[in-house]
Amino acid sequence: MRIVNVAAAQMGPIQKADSREAVVTRMIALMDEAKAKGADLIVYPELALTTFFPRWYVEDRSEFDIWFDREMPNAATRPLFERAAQHGMAMNFGYAELTPDGHHFNTAILTDKSGRIVGKYRKVHLPGHVEYDTKRSHQHLEKRYFEPGDLGFKVWRELGGIIGMAICNDRRWPETYRVMGLQGVEMVLIGYNTPSVNAEKSEEGVEKRLFHNRLSVQAGAYQNATWVVAVAKAGNEDGHPLFGGSLIVDPNGEIVAEAKTEGDEVLVHACDLDATTFGKTTIFDFARHRRIEHYGLITSQTGAVPPPEK
Repeated sequence: MRIVNVAAAQMGPIQKADSREAVVTRMIALMDEAKAKGADLIVYPELALTTFFPRWYVEDRSEFDIWFDREMPNAATRPLFERAAQHGMAMNFGYAELTPDGHHFNTAILTDKSGRIVGKYRKVHLPGHVEYDTKRSHQHLEKRYFEPGDLGFKVWRELGGIIGMAICNDRRWPETYRVMGLQGVEMVLIGYNTPSVNAEKSEEGVEKRLFHNRLSVQAGAYQNATWVVAVAKAGNEDGHPLFGGSLIVDPNGEIVAEAKTEGDEVLVHACDLDATTFGKTTIFDFARHRRIEHYGLITSQTGAVPPPEK
């Protein structure tokens, strides 16, 4: 058995007025709780340091550089890294990254148990739109403020296993999991901030949105025989609700832990990485069963192209 005690550290809302220092204090409290429950890896949400700022439109995009971090760790986040090292706990969290050469990414990092950053991922599947949309009930402007990730879907050997990362909307795309699955991934860490209301389909209730959340994560786990840890930032941020539903899913696609609230909440589960072996050597033994000669469309085109009409 190769056990990783994972803490899914769901976070309640972060208001526009909340400082990074105040948020880090909350994150440390969650880490302390996770340590008390025996965790050796803690997973926080997407954009864990700030409110979900892409819901607001500004003409001059540089005005929103205040939400981006230019280095990691920095003065505000260093206490979090220090506490992780003190606890001997690896961690994963998301933040808005502004690179030295001026690029803006929705980013997640993975540290080892000493607090050293060992992996970085930048969100590939950016949802939403670029310009203000009067037809939407609320804005979702990730395509305005972020560039598509440029690092691909890498995996890292850490915690005795093979770990990958994704962010929010990535969880809905099967390619996300499969690219990591083809690298033998055994645990995928995903943070998300997902509105409780569909901006283009208001009649879709939160239960349907939670259903799709579970469906995406469970399918990705099962079809690649991997653990998936998906962690929300939830609750009402300045009048804009986000749903929770943080969950840990095993390599059979079964939910083994799920959040009950929309606030700060810690789920801890002992994940046996060896539990991925059965699926990887039977129905999802890629080397034996994949037929790549028929998969060309997946990488040769983006939009759907129906056959010609008769």
